[in-house]
Amino acid sequence: MTEMEEAAAAWARVKRRLRAEVGEDVYTSWLARLELAGLEGGHASLSVPTRFLKSWIEAHYLDRILATLRSELPVADSLSVLVRNALRDPSAVARRPVQLVGGSEERPVASSPGEASRPAPAASQPVDERGEITGAPLDARLTFESFVVGRSNALAQAAAERIARNDSGPALYNPLYLQAGVGLGKTHLLHAAGNAARLGGRRVIYLTADRFMYNFVAALKAQTSHAFKERLRGIDLLIIDDVQFIQGKTMQQEFGHTLNALIDAGRQVIVAADRPPNELESLDERVRSRLAGGLVVEIAALDEELRVGILSQRLAAVRVAHPGFEASPAVVSYVAGAITTNGRDLEGAVNRLLAHATLTGSAVTLETAEVAIRDLVRNREPKRVRIEDIQKLVASRYNVSRSDILSERRTAAVVKPRQIAMYLSKVLTPRSLPEIGRRFGGRDHTTVLHAVRKIEKALDGDTVLSEEVELLKRMLQE
Repeated sequence: MTEMEEAAAAWARVKRRLRAEVGEDVYTSWLARLELAGLEGGHASLSVPTRFLKSWIEAHYLDRILATLRSELPVADSLSVLVRNALRDPSAVARRPVQLVGGSEERPVASSPGEASRPAPAASQPVDERGEITGAPLDARLTFESFVVGRSNALAQAAAERIARNDSGPALYNPLYLQAGVGLGKTHLLHAAGNAARLGGRRVIYLTADRFMYNFVAALKAQTSHAFKERLRGIDLLIIDDVQFIQGKTMQQEFGHTLNALIDAGRQVIVAADRPPNELESLDERVRSRLAGGLVVEIAALDEELRVGILSQRLAAVRVAHPGFEASPAVVSYVAGAITTNGRDLEGAVNRLLAHATLTGSAVTLETAEVAIRDLVRNREPKRVRIEDIQKLVASRYNVSRSDILSERRTAAVVKPRQIAMYLSKVLTPRSLPEIGRRFGGRDHTTVLHAVRKIEKALDGDTVLSEEVELLKRMLQE
């Protein structure tokens, strides 16, 4: 195993430990999008998608991440965080990240004589010199033409394209809410809609949740928040990605006001998140209701036919730059069957196949493909089980409603499934007892502990119950 492969395996273990240590909410909000960018001479580089996230991690979690990484990868003695957009931007080479060496912060290293004395570039402002809002950049490569359509995403693609091409009529399905897990194509559709609408002459702003918060806070500090809000509400199409990460009461209120103002004015809004609106528990109830009032479309998991299509498209694109690179239909079929999680892993598989072919000079066979993608298959994290999923499944299994399980009802028909759901929540999720209690209608943690102990005791002597609980576990983890 190469040094980078060892580092990738260690980083997968680090992320699992961080998830367990900080809890699911904190991990999902701040650490889930951390990626290992490189390891050179004992220095590990991590990357995140936004400057806001970079600053937050450096301020709150860098020491913890370095300590955890050292325990899994002793060769790593220093750590820095980069912004992925900056990595692709040649003009950003001079901007050096904060480094952590032995737990202490170092000054940025100058890349040329005299650079250390020059002031750092100013952070991007929410409003430029002409008074225009600076949203996150749209990726010109992400278009409807480059989006591979299948059964799981056809409705979402059709709705997004219909909205993007609607440059004269009233707003459609407002807001359009795209729900999908990681790597299933929702961000591609957002960029595609933004690119198509902009080509039609419409004013488009694309914002991640992080950038929305960063811009709004920057506007407050610059005392230009009123102008910022007015300009934001004057656009034709607002696109917000990863809305589940919007944090803080003030920020949520401002997002809600902006959403209402745009929709009431007939302006189009497209929002994306990793769960349905009613499960965005960190958001204000009125905001959730407004989001649910439009068209909510779920992008389901990629079926094998769609995975083959995505792989074939990626391989065709690679062959443009590397005409001698080939992967047989058998290899494509094998990779599509082995990697079932998301499109990003499929793209990673193509990169590994290309690296193998170009570095070794040998053809890609089934055997070499198996070696090339084994880390993607081996390090695949198990499905994340949510408390809401447990409640819904248990309620359906015992012919009660989820609201019954969350209610104060104490009849035997409700108490038993409620206790089973609490037990499964403790066993299958990293949530604490107080958090589980809160998710079950605001109950005390002692109630949850009593339920867990009662089910544990019952499982020892009740074969039928034991088999029923094991079946529920398998159904939730499939």
